[in-house]
Amino acid sequence: MEEGRIVKLLGGVYTVEDEKGNRVNRKARGKFRHVKSSPKVGDRVLFGQDFITEILKRQNDLHRPPIANIDQAVLINSAKEPDFSFFLMDRFLVLIESEDITPIIVVNKIDLLSETELADLQEKLSYYETFYEVYYVSKHDTERLRALSNVFADKISVLAGQTGGGKSSLLNAIDPSLSLKIGDVSKALGRGRHTTRHVELLRICDGLVADTPGFSKLDFGGLEAEDLPHMYPDFFELSSKCQFRGCTHMNEPKCAVKKAVANQDIPAFRYDNYKQIYQELDAKEKRY
Repeated sequence: MEEGRIVKLLGGVYTVEDEKGNRVNRKARGKFRHVKSSPKVGDRVLFGQDFITEILKRQNDLHRPPIANIDQAVLINSAKEPDFSFFLMDRFLVLIESEDITPIIVVNKIDLLSETELADLQEKLSYYETFYEVYYVSKHDTERLRALSNVFADKISVLAGQTGGGKSSLLNAIDPSLSLKIGDVSKALGRGRHTTRHVELLRICDGLVADTPGFSKLDFGGLEAEDLPHMYPDFFELSSKCQFRGCTHMNEPKCAVKKAVANQDIPAFRYDNYKQIYQELDAKEKRY
């Protein structure tokens, strides 16, 4: 048996890349249907002459997109057209954190902002830089694109972000050879018109990037309200100073997070977003 990583799935045939970079096509053993765990793109697997025989332990397992063992999610936010949204960004950060994936925050289309608008946005986002890597880019700015391209090296990445954030055009600017492939395949998958399941890891800047629509829906799935405080690294750091163990940072007295908000150590808008997401999750639980 050899070990490798699945880099493509097309029509029930898996393309596996071995340790030397050689690629072979294999089908999955029928036994996977019985355990309800089919191989996915990103899986480390054992394979023989004809079949994939074993799926090795997964680091994470995504359903949208259907991919496993992602290292990081590159969260692409539009600075303008559509306007930047802290609420959308915080929702995506919660989704990414809940999957045990490292988020990288990218603010795209900064060429559409005035110097004053960009400075104001950077000031508000400076708080996030304590917990996340943040990049400001434009597809027209070669120097900024070069800095961003370094985040892909030796990582498996998936793209996330709002519709219209410029995910495909940004990748095309980083690596022009991908042009039609990224745009066309991702767009078609996003519309849901393809009946063939085509998920692929593309080699970009010495790393692998999932050619899929990314986190296409802001669906919290199985996430519960009580899980939310753990998805905010800044809130989690302060939680040991709260009076009550398991503090939700909502209505409890002597809450360190609420105190930090009152002292302006945590931006009020971030806490407001947290409360809105918490109430949404809580209402969902009560509904079901």
